[in-house]
Amino acid sequence: MKINLKDDENLLFKWFCQGLKYFLLTLLGLAIALVLSHVFGAASITGMLLSTSLWMFFVKIAVSLFCLFAIAMIVESWS
Repeated sequence: MKINLKDDENLLFKWFCQGLKYFLLTLLGLAIALVLSHVFGAASITGMLLSTSLWMFFVKIAVSLFCLFAIAMIVESWS
């Protein structure tokens, strides 16, 4: 039985998947660091992890990843 599958995946979609993977791993690492610093009483590290500038940076990365995903879907729908 012959199956016709295309192996030419969208390069932008691959970039999105890699970016999303590392973005989520970074968020998981920050969550672990936040919990551990809170448990052990390191108030300075907890303050840095909860700072507004750090979370605005992550919001910008999330928006960029969403835009990359949208562009990849538009390109995929054209071809």
